[in-house]
Amino acid sequence: MKERDREAAVRRVMEQAPPPVPPELYARAVRRGERMLRRRTIARRLLWLALAAAAVAFFVWAMAVRPWVEPPSDTTPPLTGW
Repeated sequence: MKERDREAAVRRVMEQAPPPVPPELYARAVRRGERMLRRRTIARRLLWLALAAAAVAFFVWAMAVRPWVEPPSDTTPPLTGW
């Protein structure tokens, strides 16, 4: 029977009129949402800019250092005239 009482109480609460919402709440929510979207957009652009800068820096470093080229041997002379 306790469950029926709880169910009846929930039904009463749901049937009541919702509490009044302050009129400035909508405007504040819209401003906050716009601010969040603006910050998210700026953060996304900064991350893409950082990624592009890192890619350019890596490309410049790779062209200057050429890590895929084997370094010249210092222990044996090159073979010529074979």
